[in-house]
This record gives sequence, C-alpha cells and structure tokens, in this order.
Amino acid sequence: MTITATGVCKDFIRQGKNTNKLTAVSPTDITIEAGKLYVLMGRSGSGKTTLLNMLAGLLTPSSGKVLCDGEDIYALDDEKLSRFRCEHIGVIPQGQTAVHSLNVLENICLSYMLYGSLKEREAAYPAARELMRKLGIAGLENEMPSALSGGELRRVAIARAMLRKPDVLFADEPTCDLDDENTALVLQTLKETAQSSTAVFVVTHERDAVGYADICLNMSGGSIGKQ
Repeated sequence: MTITATGVCKDFIRQGKNTNKLTAVSPTDITIEAGKLYVLMGRSGSGKTTLLNMLAGLLTPSSGKVLCDGEDIYALDDEKLSRFRCEHIGVIPQGQTAVHSLNVLENICLSYMLYGSLKEREAAYPAARELMRKLGIAGLENEMPSALSGGELRRVAIARAMLRKPDVLFADEPTCDLDDENTALVLQTLKETAQSSTAVFVVTHERDAVGYADICLNMSGGSIGKQ
C-alpha cells in the first residue's frame, strides 16, 4: 500500500480575547511507500504528531487529501474508516494507551476483540506471544497494565500495532520510556518490519533512529524537508 498526501494542512482556531488561527502543519505533499522506513525528526511543537495523525486517518485535515492506493480515506464514513484503519493501518501512539481492564495479551489482541470472531482471536494468540518474545516481554500475558513499567507498556503498544501485520505502520515516539538496549531492539524490529514490505513511518527524537532509516525527514514550523 502507498499513502500519498497532497496539500494536507491542519489549522486550529484558538478562542480567546483575540481569536486567532494556529497552523500546525502547512500544506504538505508526501508519499509513503511499502518496504521503506521513514524517520521524521523535529523539535516538539513542530507538527510531527499532527502530520502523523492525518496520514493515519486519525485527524481530518483542514484541507488537502490523504490517498491510500488512490482512495481518499477521509471520503469514507466513520464506520468504514474505522474498519479500514483496523485492517490496514497500525498506530503506535504517544503515551500509555493500554486498556486497564484487560490483561496484556487481551490488550495486544484488542483489534481482534473489536473486529473479529472468537476463532480469529484465538488464532491471534500465538502470533501475539511471538511478538511479546521478540520485544522482550514474554511471560507477561496475564499481567494487568497497572503492574507493568513504562517501558513494558510501550512494548505492549508496539505489539498491538504490529499484530495484524498492517500495510502501513505509524509510530509516534516508539522508543520513549526505553533503555538503550530496548531502543535498539525496537528500532531493529521496525526496520525488519519495513523490509517485510510494510511502509513504516516513525516520528522520534531518537537520533539513533537515523541509522535505521531508508528516508530521513525533518520538520520545522509545520513544514517538512529531507535531511
């Protein structure tokens, strides 16, 4: 799958004594192709996460289009867009996003609980356990999120996003809360995912990520360019 954004931008209206407009992302064209690892660097507040969310189908652009293999994803209704994301797009968001009423294995298999039969969910368990082993969190299947460290929760989110083998994987600061060893482990896993014909788009402050990238971009003031 190829994602092509044409002229996408995002404005936010700030209400107050003097109402004004904040442009988080200026009109941007970008293409994300299968089999490549893209790394987007930039200071906090430069618009990286806003751009990622628009590309991932999570935030409607103020103008412009996001096309997945030529289809305008924001022309889909909410139900169809939600299913499209579940089946084709994986997202590793910032922060801790575990559902605290579910154990680790259930969190990783959450998409199958939302869109999938009991048979499909049970078939996903072995793949989930293999991802846990690969990410260094094997043996935590029955633990609740409250018992996990920040780094373990981060890797649960990564496994959840990767489980369905999405066509496109978006990762927003995927190595935050991780030590050097696990940072390298996650970046290598993302590199291998790209090499398996997935398009991988990573937003990060981690300078070491540049060494894993096929294409490295920089964002400043809502605009992107190649490094």
